Amino acid sequence: MKILMLNHNVAWSGGTFLRAFHFSKHLVERGHAVTLMSTSPSQRWRLEREFRDGVEMVYSPDLFWGMGRSGWDPWDTLRRMGFLWSPRWDIVHAWDTRPAVILPALFARWRSRSIGCELAIDWCDWWGRGGTQTERPGGLWRYLYNPIETLFEERFRNCADGTTVISSPLRERAEELGVPPSMIRLLPQGCEPAREREGRFDARRSLAIEERRSVLITIGPLNMSDAVLLFRAMHVLRKSSPNLQLFMIGNHRSKVPEDLRADGVVVETGYVPDDILRTYVSAADALVVPLADTIASRARWPSKVSSCLASGPVVVMTRVGDLAVLLEAEGAAIVCDNNADALAEGVLEVMNMPPERRAQIEQRGRTLAERRLSWPLLTQELETFYQSLRDSANPAGQPNAC
Repeated sequence: MKILMLNHNVAWSGGTFLRAFHFSKHLVERGHAVTLMSTSPSQRWRLEREFRDGVEMVYSPDLFWGMGRSGWDPWDTLRRMGFLWSPRWDIVHAWDTRPAVILPALFARWRSRSIGCELAIDWCDWWGRGGTQTERPGGLWRYLYNPIETLFEERFRNCADGTTVISSPLRERAEELGVPPSMIRLLPQGCEPAREREGRFDARRSLAIEERRSVLITIGPLNMSDAVLLFRAMHVLRKSSPNLQLFMIGNHRSKVPEDLRADGVVVETGYVPDDILRTYVSAADALVVPLADTIASRARWPSKVSSCLASGPVVVMTRVGDLAVLLEAEGAAIVCDNNADALAEGVLEVMNMPPERRAQIEQRGRTLAERRLSWPLLTQELETFYQSLRDSANPAGQPNAC
């Protein structure tokens, strides 16, 4: 099959881009031709193209900057549509529904109608209606863009020939919007293969972390409610475990309480390259995933866990969302109630557990990552879904709903 993937994220910056890229790469390995279009990190006027792992990467220009380069620019949308004028596709997969994705996706399906092109739309975050947009800073601007975000998030769901979702709450929401259950496929986030892990002592020495420390890490952005939960747990832990230290890796987008920062209990690393990130993972006793019981956290799948499950430390997370249910059922993490005291107790459990118990949990995490959540297995499921769409396609040239 000839497959087009469309995504709004700045290329190689994380987010849904990496979800789309991993599926693209493994589809190429299975013999398909895949083009992945995403936003250029810097270009404002022209498209750029390259091949990565067999995937044709197309980086579209965007006139906005910073957080504005996130799928809203009309110029970005038009440049994508211009590029898509000639090619014909068997499958178009939109990995969100912001304007720079959904409008070119609908255009590409229309241009490929003569060969019966099918459109799939992915849903991996609950943005509007009390979702992630209300959990991010933004002041009064939120009251302007939240309705716009909700409009684009919901309006086009029934335009798809097939829908992929990352969680059961998003599947239920799609059904509430009128998407037939038979057209929905639950597609969780995949895991990369295990990498050789650096020894804890060597990793800490290279990062200048004292060996006597108990080391926790968080990776990537936190929603506001999640950050509040984390810092409350750290205040609890600060009293009982003075040697404990939390390293917040990446742009966490939250305000660290001054007392935790001043005492060195919480250390903000900012962005770190992949090799340094792996060193922090090797140095850590636990990866902490503080999910508050909010709409946004219930609906998402924390990719930070998927990226560490095969070779990372023990995961400590709250009992919120599909991933927590899976990890608890498999005994592959410490899963606790979603309050600060319970999260602190979960961390202390890891700090005090015997080495053989820690090794058992880590092994179960690797097994889950290498089998049920492996990218090749999930890609095979996605390929089967694509083929089912092709097999049940409307006759070529028949008008679509959108």
